[in-house]
Amino acid sequence: MNYILSKPGGGNGAIVVVGGAKEAIYSQPNSQVLHLKEKKGFIKVAIQNGAQLVPVFTFGETEVILQVNNSEGTLLRKLQEKFLAVTGYAPVLLFGRGIFQYSYGLLPIRRPLTTVVGAPIPVTQKMNPSQEEIDLLHSIYVDELLKLFYSHRDKYTGSDMQLIVS
Repeated sequence: MNYILSKPGGGNGAIVVVGGAKEAIYSQPNSQVLHLKEKKGFIKVAIQNGAQLVPVFTFGETEVILQVNNSEGTLLRKLQEKFLAVTGYAPVLLFGRGIFQYSYGLLPIRRPLTTVVGAPIPVTQKMNPSQEEIDLLHSIYVDELLKLFYSHRDKYTGSDMQLIVS
């Protein structure tokens, strides 16, 4: 990522999808849990390169591929969390629709996905940012992401879905 962002002349962008395996096991319809509080490496790279941060959110992602019920306290969730702790990966039991029928299968369910893009957050370049500078920019990013979500939620979810950042 540093290579892309540090090319002379600028004009390059990098997309980072934060979250990962921990978010996958929490993915359920009408629910949105982002594991973002401990993800700060992308903030540090943005500061080191003076790259603007742009909050982006896609509505509908938890509706296109479903997983077997793995509510808190179920045996499946306990196994997923144990596997995640040991390997850094959490297996999920996914299902969607089939080719000729919609009851079961592995194809995504036909639901609209809408991506909204927020205003760029200006970043001042500094090669060795302090932890306080990283934390401050991270909190600004999370606040802007939450504002983006709540300003578009009613339009694209039709529900009272909450965005939980942990």
